[in-house]
Amino acid sequence: MFNVLSRPPMYDQGAVQPMRDELIAVGFEELLNPESVEKVIEANDDKTALVFINSVCGCAAGSARPAISLALQHSIIPDKLYTVFAGQEREAVDKVRRLVISYPPSSPSIALFKNGELLHFVPRSNIEGYSAGQIAENLTTIFDQYCSAKGPSITPEQFAQVEYAKSCGSKIPKFKE
Repeated sequence: MFNVLSRPPMYDQGAVQPMRDELIAVGFEELLNPESVEKVIEANDDKTALVFINSVCGCAAGSARPAISLALQHSIIPDKLYTVFAGQEREAVDKVRRLVISYPPSSPSIALFKNGELLHFVPRSNIEGYSAGQIAENLTTIFDQYCSAKGPSITPEQFAQVEYAKSCGSKIPKFKE
């Protein structure tokens, strides 16, 4: 869930759980605090780390999450898959955004790192208005350029079972303490 020592989440945890689950189903690990973000992104291990900044918005549901899931069915994928959730684990997201220099805050968005260096960034402007297939095609080109881990992240049979949350932020209840 969320880190109770941080700023409270903006949205009800139960309502956003399906948006988390679909990424976990395809191999993502959640980063819930700034320390975990720093540890995995700045690791000097010659491994690529994909970080997806998740969001409750419609373009995350309709394009970004399905696209990244589809891209991870490619034969070449990043070594590690991580996600942070905008408006939920806010300090973790802030840490990722500080590491994505030269780009304004953007969610959903996708960042590819290696040894703490940003290799590629896909801002919301390259997600919104594009189909999941178009975004996935862009991502697989990036994977081919920078990555070397063998894909897919899950079997085609498992991928066929992934359920996508089609909610929009305007319909998600706010978090109540």
